[in-house]
Amino acid sequence: MAQQQAAVNAALLEDLEYRGLVYQVTNREELSQKMSEGPVTLYCGFDPTADSLHIGSLLPILMLRRFQQAGHNSIALVGGGTGLIGDPSGRSTERSLNTDDTVAGWTESLKRQLSRFLDFETEQNPAQLVSNYDWLASLDIITFLRDIGKNFTVNYMLAKDSVDSRLANGISFTEFSYMILQAYDFYKLNRDHGVNLQLGGSDQWGNITAGLDLIGKTGGSGAYGITMPLVTKSDGKKFGKSESGAVWLDRSKTSAYQFYQFWINTDDSDVIRFLKYFTFLSREEVGALEALVASQPEKREAQRELARQVTRIVHGEEAVVSAEKITAALFSGDVTQLSEAELVEALQDMPTTVVSGSAETGLIDLLVETKAAPSRRQAKQDIESGAVYVNGVKQTSIDTALTAEHRLHGRYIVLRRGKKNYYLVKFE
Repeated sequence: MAQQQAAVNAALLEDLEYRGLVYQVTNREELSQKMSEGPVTLYCGFDPTADSLHIGSLLPILMLRRFQQAGHNSIALVGGGTGLIGDPSGRSTERSLNTDDTVAGWTESLKRQLSRFLDFETEQNPAQLVSNYDWLASLDIITFLRDIGKNFTVNYMLAKDSVDSRLANGISFTEFSYMILQAYDFYKLNRDHGVNLQLGGSDQWGNITAGLDLIGKTGGSGAYGITMPLVTKSDGKKFGKSESGAVWLDRSKTSAYQFYQFWINTDDSDVIRFLKYFTFLSREEVGALEALVASQPEKREAQRELARQVTRIVHGEEAVVSAEKITAALFSGDVTQLSEAELVEALQDMPTTVVSGSAETGLIDLLVETKAAPSRRQAKQDIESGAVYVNGVKQTSIDTALTAEHRLHGRYIVLRRGKKNYYLVKFE
C-alpha cells in the first residue's frame, strides 16, 4: 500500500508537467524524490480583494485539489493580513486600501468558497484553511524589522520583477514590503505546520523564492516552490473575462448558465489546453477529445465536455443539467419548459422591460416599447415576415394581443426577433 501511494505521489509531478501546469520549479529532481518518499505539505495563498474569487484563481485551487487527491497535505491560505497591504505583483499601479471590516468580510467569504473545492473532512489527509491575519496582526514593527527585514537587502528586493516593474510609476513602502510578508508566511507555515512547498502563479515567483531564502537564512531546509503559467487566450484576449465582465466563482455574481457559456465558447485553439488545466480527465480522454477537435471541430464536443466538467466542479451536477437545459431552450427558441429561475437566469443579460398593469397589450406596441423594433412600421414588417416569436411561437398577425394567458409563470413574456435577439418583458 505504501509503495502504491509513493508511486502516485511521484507520478503527480509528471502529470502536472504533461498538463502544462508547471511553469517554474525549484530543485525539480529533489522535489520529485521527496514526493516519492511520502506526502509533502503545501500551500497556496489567496488574497481577499473581493467577496468572491474569479476563474483566474481556479487554476491554483485545482492544483491544491490535485495534490490532495494524490495523498499530499494541502493548505489554503486566505490573506486576511496581506489583503490589508496589497500585492504589487502583476500591477502597474498601487492598489486601493480597503478597511479592516471589508477585508475581514471578504476573508470569510473566500473561506466558505474554498471549502467547496477541498476536502476538509477526510480522515487520511484533510485539507486545512488558515488566515495569515492570525500571525501578521500580532507582529510588532521592531520584530518585523530586526528578525525578518534584516534578512533582505534592498538590492535583492529591487531585482524582483514584482518590484522592478513598478519603479517607473512608483511603489509605496507598503507594497514594497509585501514580498517580505509573504516570505514570512512561508517561513511561519514551514516552521509551525511543516509546509515544504508553496504554489503560486508565475507572477509570484519572486515572492516564493524570497520565502525560500528566508527559510534558508533562518536555519530551515527542504523547501520548494512551483509556479503555474499565466492563463492566456490564443487570440490575445484576456482570460477570465466575458462580455458582462469577470467570470466569478460565486453563482450570485456569475450565474451557472453564464459560467457554462463562458467555457463552451472556448476557441478550438485553446480548448485542449484548458481541458488539461481545468479538468481531471485522463490523458486518454483528453487525447480522444483532441482527435475530435481535429476531425470534427463543428461538433464542438471538446467545448461541451470542458463546460460540463468545469461547471460540475464549481457548481455541481444540477447546475450542469440546468445550464444545458437553458442552452437547448435558447437554441430551439422554446422557453416554455424552463422554470422561473431558469428563465430569469437564461435572459438576465438580455434587454428587460418592466410593464405595469394587467390589461392586454398589443404585440406591435410591446415590440416598440421593448425596442425590439424601432417603429410600429418596422414591427409590422417583422411580424409579416415571420421574424417575431412570443415564448417561442411564431407570430403572423399584426393584430395579436397578448393577455395574461401568454405570461410564463404569471409574469413573463419572452419576445424574440430573428434567431438570437431576445427581449424579456416582466409584468408587475
